[in-house]
Amino acid sequence: MAKLTVDGIPVEVANGSTVLQACEAAGKEIPRFCYHERLSIAGNCRMCLVEVEKAPKPVASCGYPVMEGMVVKTDTEVVRRARRAVMEFLLINHPLDCPICDQGGQCDLQDQAYAYGSDHSRYAENKRAVTDKYLGPLVKTVMTRCIQCTRCIRFATEIAGVPELGATSRGENMEITTYVEQALTSELSGNLIDICPVGALTSKPDAFVARPWELKKTDSIDVTDAVGTNISVQARGAEVLRILPRVNDAVNEEWMADKGRFSLDGLKRRRLDSPWLRVHGKLHKVSWQDAFVAIGNRLEGVQGERIGAIAGDLCDAESMLALKDLMASLGSGNIDCRQDGARYDTGRREFGLFNTTIAGIEEADALLLVGCDPRHAAPVLNARIRKRYTAGGFPIGVFGTPGLDHTYPVTDLGDHPSRLAGLLDGSVAFAGMLRGAARPMIVLGQGALVRDDAAAIQAACWQLARDVGALSAEWNGYNVLHTAASRVAGLELGFVPSPGARSVAGMMSGGVKVLWLLGADEFHPARIGPDTFVIYQGHHGDASAVHADVILPGAAYTEKPGTYINTEGRVQRAFRAVFPPGEAKEDWRILRAVSEVIGRKLPYDSLEAVRERLEQVNPVFARTSLPRFGVRDFTGPAGDLRALGSAPLVSTMGDYYQTNAISRASMTMAECTRVYAPSAIKTAAE
Repeated sequence: MAKLTVDGIPVEVANGSTVLQACEAAGKEIPRFCYHERLSIAGNCRMCLVEVEKAPKPVASCGYPVMEGMVVKTDTEVVRRARRAVMEFLLINHPLDCPICDQGGQCDLQDQAYAYGSDHSRYAENKRAVTDKYLGPLVKTVMTRCIQCTRCIRFATEIAGVPELGATSRGENMEITTYVEQALTSELSGNLIDICPVGALTSKPDAFVARPWELKKTDSIDVTDAVGTNISVQARGAEVLRILPRVNDAVNEEWMADKGRFSLDGLKRRRLDSPWLRVHGKLHKVSWQDAFVAIGNRLEGVQGERIGAIAGDLCDAESMLALKDLMASLGSGNIDCRQDGARYDTGRREFGLFNTTIAGIEEADALLLVGCDPRHAAPVLNARIRKRYTAGGFPIGVFGTPGLDHTYPVTDLGDHPSRLAGLLDGSVAFAGMLRGAARPMIVLGQGALVRDDAAAIQAACWQLARDVGALSAEWNGYNVLHTAASRVAGLELGFVPSPGARSVAGMMSGGVKVLWLLGADEFHPARIGPDTFVIYQGHHGDASAVHADVILPGAAYTEKPGTYINTEGRVQRAFRAVFPPGEAKEDWRILRAVSEVIGRKLPYDSLEAVRERLEQVNPVFARTSLPRFGVRDFTGPAGDLRALGSAPLVSTMGDYYQTNAISRASMTMAECTRVYAPSAIKTAAE
């Protein structure tokens, strides 16, 4: 630790810290443009100048290391003059277009020019102009505003792992570009907008739509994947206009995937806003009471084993609990939250979680991916893997997804399940790297879990984890990476078939007479038997709604308070940002109303009562933090290693931009599919 003085305040910081970090520890605000705590230090802008005793001139505090006994002054006349001079140079070529700039009101340049700049300009010459660059359908450029801080270049290279941005020329002729004028190929490109300190990079889909002070901000959770990214939903009136990430170092740091950020226009397209009932083959708008009566009439006389329910990927825990309780009151155990047919051993909780935790990736020292494509299944988690890789000493082996660009170098272990046996007996060289690691981790993706031999693969991976030392009382390196936001909560609630009951596959092709779909849109409705009475409860008119006999309009995730559990088992709460359109209601309230009409009244009337019931079903829902658990029972998932199949493992991720009803309704995501998907699908096929 180094002891120094900042404006007369003694502080103590770790050796290797910068003067800027020491100033912040002392509570002093230091202006900066190029410096970002999650990026490498560039020292471009010189706005962070401070005076250090015995230094001949002001120093850039962002890149100047602290030393024992150092005396730092942040607010002297020398420092103030230096900052004014830097600001004057930055503004020489910056256009005076704040009234039409989307960054207005949240612009670092505006704030710091007001706080640290001069009150007049001495520059009367012509300003330079820079041609705008094409970065794809998501990021809009006005490059004349660029102050060349290079944050975007460093983010693309260091965090996203897609080094497609760079600089050409020097001095005031320097320009940020993609060299060949192509769209950025990163699933994290929207974060460039957040880290740009000026209006050079802004959101293309919502250009000129709203000012930040017009928007009401509501904390929520991103449901487009299973990471549980913390987000701020920003709305004006009844319309969601922006979705931005919130800082949570344990989950998403301050990053967010593009699908969750830009698919928001899908929240106002193809919406279900009133109940519908199919009469003589055609759907007609009806009242809630008529819809409920029709459901009650159809359920009358149907035995419980002929009724089924499937929960979709975007469901909150409250609605799944209500549907499970309703099915139980009808005598049905035919419930399933696994639309994709994934097979988990539900005997123990740890068999279906990302046990290392997302933040724990930074403590691992070797990684094996099995049937897993984290770049598209969980872009924010993939950035954490890349962060650990760039720190060094982190070999990564990939089994089952050959040819994919993971944004970091990997060892390709093939795609035949027999290679797992080679890892177990040590004949595959990468097994030695796992055994030589102090904290190795293994991650199973959906590509390994939707197969007929999923149980054998899980058993083999658990045994491998045990053999290489990935399981101990302090460390659990066995991980499952889910892709559905509702999946872990469904497993925790027991929203899976009871013994002898039907799974999703068993409910298809006439397996049940009445099928309740709670936002379940990720399977082809043609699989449902022609004589099955289908009740669709959801917020979008996707494929399943078209084939429904009764449609009950629900609320999207931005329109209701809800509880979600991410892939690592972290319980998180979302709040209502806007109200649902038309006659749509919160899903658990719809189920509660149905239960009363059919004479099976559920025992809760308020959100608080529903959440009390959640905690009764599983105390996990009462946790406000996520403790890290080691392994106490080393018995693995049930599965016979001899049952490993011969079909190659492949990624189940198709078009990243079209994975749920909201993104399929989004015009922005459709444009992304047009620009990106052909090459992505071709790469996956190869």
